[in-house]
Amino acid sequence: MQTFGEAVELASSCPLPQAVGDVAERHISDDLLKVLRTERLKAPDTLQVAPYQATPVCGAITHHHAAGLHIPDEERPEEERMAAINETIQKYEKKLAERTKHHMGYPYNLDFDFGALEGLTRYSINNLGDPFIESNYGVHSREFEVGVLNWFARLWEIDEEEYWGYITNCGTEGNLHGILVGRENLPDGILYASRETHYSIFKAARMYRMDAVKVSTLETGEIDYAELEASLKANAGRPAIINVNIGTTVKGAVDDLDRVLDILKATGYTEDRFYIHCDGALFGMMMPFLKQAPMVTFRKPIGSVSVSGHKFLGAPVPCGVVITRFRHVLALSSDVEYLNSRDATIMGSRNGHAPLYLWYTLTRKGYAGIARDVERCMRNAHTLKSMLDQAGVKTMLNELSNTVVFERPREEAFVRKWQLACEGDIAHVVVMPNIDIAKLEEFVQDYISSRARVAIAAAKRVAADARAAEAESGDGDDDSA
Repeated sequence: MQTFGEAVELASSCPLPQAVGDVAERHISDDLLKVLRTERLKAPDTLQVAPYQATPVCGAITHHHAAGLHIPDEERPEEERMAAINETIQKYEKKLAERTKHHMGYPYNLDFDFGALEGLTRYSINNLGDPFIESNYGVHSREFEVGVLNWFARLWEIDEEEYWGYITNCGTEGNLHGILVGRENLPDGILYASRETHYSIFKAARMYRMDAVKVSTLETGEIDYAELEASLKANAGRPAIINVNIGTTVKGAVDDLDRVLDILKATGYTEDRFYIHCDGALFGMMMPFLKQAPMVTFRKPIGSVSVSGHKFLGAPVPCGVVITRFRHVLALSSDVEYLNSRDATIMGSRNGHAPLYLWYTLTRKGYAGIARDVERCMRNAHTLKSMLDQAGVKTMLNELSNTVVFERPREEAFVRKWQLACEGDIAHVVVMPNIDIAKLEEFVQDYISSRARVAIAAAKRVAADARAAEAESGDGDDDSA
């Protein structure tokens, strides 16, 4: 069983600077304590690989330094200051438009228009505390948030009186909350998750000091069910907290929830001794609209489900939804007098604009509109795979996925241009509602050109080496004269 390392030191346990003593000694201590951010950037030859990074072809993580915009503090006339600000914003908007045009590798739906909500940006909307209990802060959007939560409760088939949830700041927060609820209900539980699980699950294990088992995966990216069963048997004396992926990060693989439940039953785990969190960041929003897909539903003994709101639905800010059973959340819910409310959330203060974006999209599109988006994404994913196949590129597309996996491009400039997510020798495109056939065609043509440039450059290097070897040996001299 793999456990996660040493506890992080608390601030109170850090060494304090000496009040008196030799000056030189104090300078040495200061130097030892000084850690510069730029010195921690990874160079291109750093041999380390982590999932879901837009990295160069060498397989290493390269940190591209992000520069900061200067904020001037000199006094200038208001008109001049505003002119400079407007110029900066206009340049930034052009940059955003260009980067949005060439976005393919990360699962964000960039096709949205919330112009009708622009007037609300002047308000500081904060849904701090429990979404179902108003606090003394009156500028909130709880009515929209609860409406969105009820929509998802119907989607995942749980009675409104039996669930609890909230709109999170991102999918990671949903995972952190789901695993926390599992840990609080089963304090001695062991966390099980596949190696291709999103990194936030193992971040939760470190944060909560949980024993965790990384289970191998099948070629598709699904969890290795035989290894999971063996691990559960080996730790049968302790409860199980299991993360089930509804679409893995890189390959878009869906773990078979019913098979996991069968394994738990076969290994002797009763429902009071396991907790299942379903990480559906992207595909959890799509799978309910596919007729051939298995159901993720609270009619089955699962503990929680989380999805991202800014991914498939689309939003100008990161956000998400987490739903759990009300009886489970009681283990970490508490009254907060300062708020005049209860709180069982991770963050406390929460973006009150996010519920407005989600409510607006769900209301405008409805089930039928979302189903059409899902169908188009799945169809276009198969179109992209066929186009790459025809071009001689090796590909993979799981049956329940809109993530097309293919050979990693060898030009880093191409990777960064199209903002591709890469891992090892593979990359992927996540076909979202904003990606149409014209964009797929442009991408494939550009990729084929990139491969041709790499091939030609390689051939030229071989020829150059051959000429150099020939010149060194003298075989190239003309002896006929």
